[in-house]
Amino acid sequence: MRDDQQVIALDEVLVVDVESTCWEGTRPDGEVSEIIEIGICPLSVATGERGERRSVLVRPTRSSVSPFCTRLTTLTADDVADGLSFADACAVLRKDYRSDRRVWASYGDYDRKMFERQCADYGVPYPFGPRHLNVKTLFALTHALPREVGMAEALRIAGRPLDGTHHRGHDDAYNIAGLLAGLLRR
Repeated sequence: MRDDQQVIALDEVLVVDVESTCWEGTRPDGEVSEIIEIGICPLSVATGERGERRSVLVRPTRSSVSPFCTRLTTLTADDVADGLSFADACAVLRKDYRSDRRVWASYGDYDRKMFERQCADYGVPYPFGPRHLNVKTLFALTHALPREVGMAEALRIAGRPLDGTHHRGHDDAYNIAGLLAGLLRR
């Protein structure tokens, strides 16, 4: 069976949110934005129930965690220093979540593009299958909004509280899974 013909499991959507190294203002010379956290929350399509949220910390190799990044995400250089390599983090997605055989979702295209770029840069196999849902676009379309809105605004519109810390991958994935569950019920 060719890759584009592989069977995709539709019982669960794997909701993913990444946090990456970032800087206030100009990026320092020689540094590249890298994934430092992969937040994961499986969502049951049949019940709308969210599974356990998980954070996989990833050790950066071509950048450092700036004070701005720590203020935004709460992650410090020490937090991610003991993280997995990017290749090992992608292997966790495939092994523990069957990410290559599931529909996966994120809020916007940033997460998908970061994975595509970083996989290409590192020579790591892309950990996901061919089906990606952009919850940001889907939310705007479903609510007939004139434009896409950020996750916090989407939660407000949906009447849902922000659960956890905004800009922590596992908490954002959990909140996005809640938004997606509401959209699937519609």
